[in-house]
Amino acid sequence: MTRHLAITMGDPAGIGPEILVKAARRLKHRIAAGDLKLLVIGSVPALRRAEGALGAAPIPEIAQESDWPNLACLQADAEGAPIEPGQLSADGGRFAFKAIERAVRLALDQRIGGIVTAPLNKEALNLAGYHYAGHTEMLADLTGVRGSVMMLAHGGMRVSHVTTHVALEDVPKRLTPERLRRVIDLTHKALKGLGLAQPRIAVAALNPHAGEGGLFGRQDIDVSAPVIATAVADGLDVVGPVPGDTVFVKLRAGQYDAVVAMYHDQGHIPVKLLGFEVDPTTGQWMELSGVNITLGLPIIRTSVDHGTAFDIAGRGIANERSLIEAIEYAERLAASAAATQRSAA
Repeated sequence: MTRHLAITMGDPAGIGPEILVKAARRLKHRIAAGDLKLLVIGSVPALRRAEGALGAAPIPEIAQESDWPNLACLQADAEGAPIEPGQLSADGGRFAFKAIERAVRLALDQRIGGIVTAPLNKEALNLAGYHYAGHTEMLADLTGVRGSVMMLAHGGMRVSHVTTHVALEDVPKRLTPERLRRVIDLTHKALKGLGLAQPRIAVAALNPHAGEGGLFGRQDIDVSAPVIATAVADGLDVVGPVPGDTVFVKLRAGQYDAVVAMYHDQGHIPVKLLGFEVDPTTGQWMELSGVNITLGLPIIRTSVDHGTAFDIAGRGIANERSLIEAIEYAERLAASAAATQRSAA
């Protein structure tokens, strides 16, 4: 039986409502056939505004306790003042949080198969009183998990991260044997869930040239290398530390199935460089591709790999490609989790 995926709107003032409507329209045949079921959670008035602007049929609004059609929407919280496209507000942050909160509850109750998130604005989130660095930290808190891991994916480029939203000066102290091994193990598990029978993982070096024998730092020698050796002894296919200036070229060439990056920009830059298509004439982004997957949670969560884009919100030009990819990733992970549950029963 196909369970719904919850699609949280993110900040209603961003492009979330628009890409939700566009994605539902592109996926309408699968939804009509029951092959895909989606539950949109957020601000219904913001959704209605986007539907009207794009000439789309309204998505039916339902109560949480009711039977759900294949495509439905659920109000996340009480409406306040109208939330205008492109306008930063505490209400936008409140709706982003409340949508996630309701979706997490539904996922933990196993009423949905997973969560796909549209983008939120961190400043709006904090204005609303929710002091999180982003979705990943919020989801870890709401599910009671410590040590979740961010993975970005674009085609064969899959990159998980030892650290994310921390200052660069704090990265070396957060590279511990326990954290690195957890990231390797969760990356291996995720790759298996995506259908890779024998995942190959490379660990990126923290320092230039993997420390150059200690000349540029010893973290790669004293921390990463022993952890990698232990993982290999345990039967995992892991190599490294591989210098950061070549490891992603090798990943793109198909030598690995994923890379473990040490910090935010080390992992994000190569994925976004390939996933964001730019019009060479105008310099404008034409398509945004890529998926953010949170590993280590008791629920499935994927997300678009872009922001709220307040500058174009409400103009009807936002691209839904990343959202559709995030839905597809969530489907694959949900199907794998369901199969695992059936085999364990």
